[in-house]
Amino acid sequence: MRKTLLVLTILMAMPFIGESQCTKSCAMPCSNAEKALCNKAQKINWMSFEEAVKLNETAPKKIFIDVFTEWCGWCKRMDQTTFINKDVIEYMNENFYAVKFDAEQSDTIVFAGYTFVNQGGMNGRKGTHQLAATLLQGKMSYPSYVFMNEKNQAITVLPGYVEAKELIPILKYIATDAYMKTTYQDYIKQK
Repeated sequence: MRKTLLVLTILMAMPFIGESQCTKSCAMPCSNAEKALCNKAQKINWMSFEEAVKLNETAPKKIFIDVFTEWCGWCKRMDQTTFINKDVIEYMNENFYAVKFDAEQSDTIVFAGYTFVNQGGMNGRKGTHQLAATLLQGKMSYPSYVFMNEKNQAITVLPGYVEAKELIPILKYIATDAYMKTTYQDYIKQK
């Protein structure tokens, strides 16, 4: 009984917030607590490399590939900061097929007529997947981001940790095909 009274007292002391329209991903009336859960649920629609390539056959889009490893601290920081940014999430989901690619995974991947594997490392290490090495052009730096066009051809590779405010213009530069007409430096100057 005392617990019930305590809970009621706390609830009554809280200001009335009421219902409001939720974010565009939910589009249903909800309380602020529900809205917070809804916002938290918004995330990048990560998929496998094979899924992105398959989707490109019927609904072409550019592909963004986050090449990471489990032990990479900066990769984890990207997941905890940049990749949970609302603007990054919205732009990424709207304009790219987003791929999470573990550079040390053991899955066999067939792509463009070639079979890519991880032959394993030495001294107890996992080794690098051949597709990761190919996508990163042998420059094994984590995290790195590979941009591919709608024909599954590499556009460019961006290495290192990138804050959301820096990533958004890069995403727009690639998604709008501005990279085909101007340098990134000139693109930024025009903005």
